[in-house]
Amino acid sequence: MTSTHASTDLALRVCGISSDAAERIWQGGLDAHGQLPVRKVAQGMANPCRHCLNLITPGTPKLILAYRPFTQLQPYAEVGPIFLHAEPCQHYDQAQLPAWFAFLEPALIRGYDSDDWIRYDTGQVVPGSVLSKTCQQILSDLSVAYVHIRSKFNCFQCRVERAHAD
Repeated sequence: MTSTHASTDLALRVCGISSDAAERIWQGGLDAHGQLPVRKVAQGMANPCRHCLNLITPGTPKLILAYRPFTQLQPYAEVGPIFLHAEPCQHYDQAQLPAWFAFLEPALIRGYDSDDWIRYDTGQVVPGSVLSKTCQQILSDLSVAYVHIRSKFNCFQCRVERAHAD
C-alpha cells in the first residue's frame, strides 16, 4: 500500500527567485506588469532581496517590481511586489530558511499542486518561528508539489520544496 504522506521531518530546499528572472530585470527587463522596476534606496531592515534572500543593507539601492512566481498565466498565478538588490547577487538555494524569516510576524504559507493551483487546505497564517516545521507538515502530503511563503502583506518571499536525494 502506498502512503500519500512523507515524513514530517523531511529535508527542505528553499529557493529565491530564479537567476534567469533576476538577470532579466537587472538587464533592464520589464516586471510582471510590463513596467520597468522602480529604483529606490533601501531604508530600515525590511527590504529582503528575493533572489539571494538576504536583507538589503539600508542606504543601498534596491529595485521594486511586480513579480509573478509562476511560468504560466492561470487563475492562481498571483502577482505582487518584491525587492531585488539593484546589482547582481548570489542565488539562494539552501536546505533551510534564512535566519531572518523567524521575524516574519506573521507569515502566510500555502501549498500548490503540480498544476500550480493553490491547495486551500494548506493555507495558514503562522509566526515566522514555525515556518520550517509548517513547510515540512504541508510537504508531507505528497500531492503538494511545493510551498510559497509570503509576508503578511502577501508579498512573495520564497519557494520551498522537498529536497531531492542526490
